Amino acid sequence: QVQLVESGGGLVQAGGSLRLSCAASGRTFANYAMGWFRQAPGKEREFVFAISSNGDSTRYADSVKGRFTISRDNAKNTVYLQMNNLKPEDTAIYYCAADRGSRALIPAARATDYGYWGRGTQVTVSS
Repeated sequence: QVQLVESGGGLVQAGGSLRLSCAASGRTFANYAMGWFRQAPGKEREFVFAISSNGDSTRYADSVKGRFTISRDNAKNTVYLQMNNLKPEDTAIYYCAADRGSRALIPAARATDYGYWGRGTQVTVSS
């Protein structure tokens, strides 16, 4: 089992920045690709960003290109999502997830490729 706890959400004005963190415990963090997803009220959960287990490969949604970045510190069992130039449409609950262990070097964008999820952290961007 992998336990994930997100933090860093909050209320920010449009154009502002936030950094989300996801602390992992349980199995060896460095064995898992990690992803960030988000879900806005009344909408489906959507992929945001993902990073391979060794940090060498990432993939992201077009909607966050040039604004968000992902990183991980395997020594601290933590993955980060740096969000800059936030927009009201970024408002959502943000979830981190660990993959099922079969795609460690190839970060996935499908939620079904992830087997462990945190409870989420709320991000609200005011206009």
